[in-house]
Amino acid sequence: MSGRQHKETELARRTRARGLAVGRSAPRIAEEVFEECGPQFGTTRIKSHRLALGIALADVIEQVRALFERDGKPMPGIGETLLSAYESGLKRPGPEYLHYLCSVYRVEPVALGYDGPCICGHGHRMPGVVRGGLGEVQPDSPPDSRELFIKPLSDPSADGGEEDENVLRRTLLLLIAGTTVPMNESMLGAADSIRRRMDETLVSTTVSPAMLDHWEESAASFGRQYMNTPPMRQLCDVLLEFSTVRQAMGHHQPIDLQERLCALAARLSGLAGIIMIDLGDQRMARAFFRTSRTAADETGDRALRAWVTAREALVPLFYGDPREALNLAKKSRDLAGQTPCAAKAMAPVVEARALSMLAHSGGKKDVVDQAKRALARARAAFAQMSPAQQEDTVFGYTERQLYFHQGDALTRLGQTIEADLILEQALEKYDGDLLDQTLIRFDQAQCRLLEGDGSEALRMGSAAVKRVGPGFRTDIITRRAVDLGKAIRAKCGEISGLPEYMELIATPAPENSAPEGDA
Repeated sequence: MSGRQHKETELARRTRARGLAVGRSAPRIAEEVFEECGPQFGTTRIKSHRLALGIALADVIEQVRALFERDGKPMPGIGETLLSAYESGLKRPGPEYLHYLCSVYRVEPVALGYDGPCICGHGHRMPGVVRGGLGEVQPDSPPDSRELFIKPLSDPSADGGEEDENVLRRTLLLLIAGTTVPMNESMLGAADSIRRRMDETLVSTTVSPAMLDHWEESAASFGRQYMNTPPMRQLCDVLLEFSTVRQAMGHHQPIDLQERLCALAARLSGLAGIIMIDLGDQRMARAFFRTSRTAADETGDRALRAWVTAREALVPLFYGDPREALNLAKKSRDLAGQTPCAAKAMAPVVEARALSMLAHSGGKKDVVDQAKRALARARAAFAQMSPAQQEDTVFGYTERQLYFHQGDALTRLGQTIEADLILEQALEKYDGDLLDQTLIRFDQAQCRLLEGDGSEALRMGSAAVKRVGPGFRTDIITRRAVDLGKAIRAKCGEISGLPEYMELIATPAPENSAPEGDA
């Protein structure tokens, strides 16, 4: 312990002793510790609560772990380094960790120095606990009080993004409560504001390597959760982490740490762009990929820059501009060069899918040959990737994705026998990942239609739609379902069951429905 920390602890100990002597509650003592130690040592509100209890970082960690165990959850990754970062103000707790810290200290988030309500939806207050405004002690209240509080900001334009984060937290609360939340103006405004702040930070610019390790692991975790987490729910989590990284980048960093922060910003912004594609907002998807490119360009990492470009190519691919997708895929391939990486395999697959769309719309036979050559390059590049990259759904490229995307391209090329075989193999490799499984089933239905069996295509399409719960009934799923219905009508006419299928697509999934099948 440094001399400064020792003096801080001694002053807090004396303040605590005086408070206990006159019967003050722990939250009230914490306020006094903050008032005494804050001006001299920069003591934060969250740290003042630990000092008011006279316990060590390890004690708080053990209490948090005990609460996780009580709730039947796996042991959390929180440790002394992360808690110390919370106490120093370098990092803000995520919604779940904040809930458990509030439970340990028996206070609301505002008493720990954080705006907004707790995600649990009910209070942690005890008699005499700070509530409402900082420093205000409330009288005793019934133990079943369920009041929530979000501190108003006097000047939203001058804050560091807190109001935008509040919008995301409110949305997260509604999603956790099981409410379907559409992409509205408030949500779009918050997302764009956070992205703009990152843009501003990137063109202007202390964090420990341990904190960066934690943030990078969080980003990797988001990638692993992507396929099985409802998009709106994950978007809130990703943007809150993105905002935290942006705040850290607001200070000058050593060059090696700054590069890691830029790489992290590029990945998080790219993931936000991917989610925006799922949610059907082409403009915001492009904006987040633009920010991702800006951040990636600061790193000099060719593999990362190629990954961003390959992922960006999906925007025009899904929104009907195969020529732009083809150009971006080729640019990604050039950026990857000879580096074995995810983009080296992903870019030729996007290229093949774009070419298949051009061939489907009346292209020549040589376009089909080009697409098949691109798929062969993708398979060769995939074999050169590291095992870690082959297991990462978002920031890498998995074998099941390779099979799925090959099958999709072959379906569009009209190669139904080969496509059927590969799509079936792809489906066998998926464990969860509802989004991709649903799109694979639509491709299988399209194969049946190309072979002239409209009734079977309709049956398979209906089964695919019914598997999807409300949180996953995204724009990309709905559009594929509608496209299949239109194709069936164009080829087979108004066959039995088609009107019911189109009505099923137009009707929101029931709130209490859950994904069926493997997910």
